[in-house]
Amino acid sequence: MKFSINNISVITDGDKEAKPIVFIHGFPYDHSMWKKQINYFSNSYYCISYDIRGFGESRDFDGQHTMEMFVDDLELIIDEMNLQKPVLCGLSMGGYISLRALERFQNKLSAVILCDTRSQADDNQGRLKRASAIKRINSEGHKEFIKEFITNCFGDYFKQNFSEELQSIIEYSQTFDPKGIKGALLAMLSRTDTTSFLEKIEIPILLICGKQDNLTPPSVMRDMYHKIKNSEFVEIENAGHLAPIENPEEVNSAISKFLKKIGY
Repeated sequence: MKFSINNISVITDGDKEAKPIVFIHGFPYDHSMWKKQINYFSNSYYCISYDIRGFGESRDFDGQHTMEMFVDDLELIIDEMNLQKPVLCGLSMGGYISLRALERFQNKLSAVILCDTRSQADDNQGRLKRASAIKRINSEGHKEFIKEFITNCFGDYFKQNFSEELQSIIEYSQTFDPKGIKGALLAMLSRTDTTSFLEKIEIPILLICGKQDNLTPPSVMRDMYHKIKNSEFVEIENAGHLAPIENPEEVNSAISKFLKKIGY
């Protein structure tokens, strides 16, 4: 089922009476990046995915976005749908949203799955890199930036063996409104650092990272794992920054084992 909450496109799959999992996509993708997880988990869980403002079908926004707005949207979806302590599953930018959500309303959640993400805010070099990307989009358009960024997200194994799927992902993301792309860059460069909160997390956390991830290497996520008391860390073979797309079987297995372990 597809519907809208405050101009955010929301998609549901599975039995509404089952336990809910909310999937939060990364940059610069939309809810469809989770299709291989949703196809798998919708048999047992109520799967909710959505297009972050500015992406997919959530396009009716001005592009002046902050991470707090993204988290507001997530909380509104949870409240409006009356989701009872869902599990969040966020990748990269979706992980930033999930980490800030933990700071703001941990009591509304059962557990969080963090895929290929980090708790640190951008340093000055990172902020300048995102600012440069915005400038480039303004002068050249967003298509070449999208192509280069997405290509860098994937590991060598996927690029060598699934080149047609990679090209399809690039071409689809190039259809998004450049205002949404720039808005997300603004939100990410201005986000807060959530590292100090990691030791205050009380609910179960699963951290997943592709072994070939060059954007958030396993060492970065392993450091997060050591700071979170009730957590597990899994590295995914033959995967870069988009582990759920690159090796869905291993990712789905890791998530399934985690959910069973916590009795969800």
